Amino acid sequence: MKIGKQMSDEAILVELGQRMARRRLDLGLTQAQAAEEAGIGKRTVERIEAGGDTQVGTLIRLLRVLDLSDELNQLAPEPGVRPMDLLKLKGKERKRASSRRAARSEDDWRWGDQQ
Repeated sequence: MKIGKQMSDEAILVELGQRMARRRLDLGLTQAQAAEEAGIGKRTVERIEAGGDTQVGTLIRLLRVLDLSDELNQLAPEPGVRPMDLLKLKGKERKRASSRRAARSEDDWRWGDQQ
């Protein structure tokens, strides 16, 4: 199943857990072995594979054991510099995001025939 934005958080966690379980089995590791190598409890591996919540640090440890940590680059790719940003910022790195413009109130809107 392809993970997409139409899926609920719970469905994504279940799918990720199933994928990690398949990877673990492909590597010939038991849950206990994977847990020991990652420095986490067997119950934590069971919970992750069942689609339960976990801390990011715990997930990263398990991804290392499953030889999947390099795949994190796809999750959060390194941002590239846009050419227009280079011109606007004169080579400096952007430190803040602009605030969103305030929404217009009803008083700001007028039809063409109203004065």
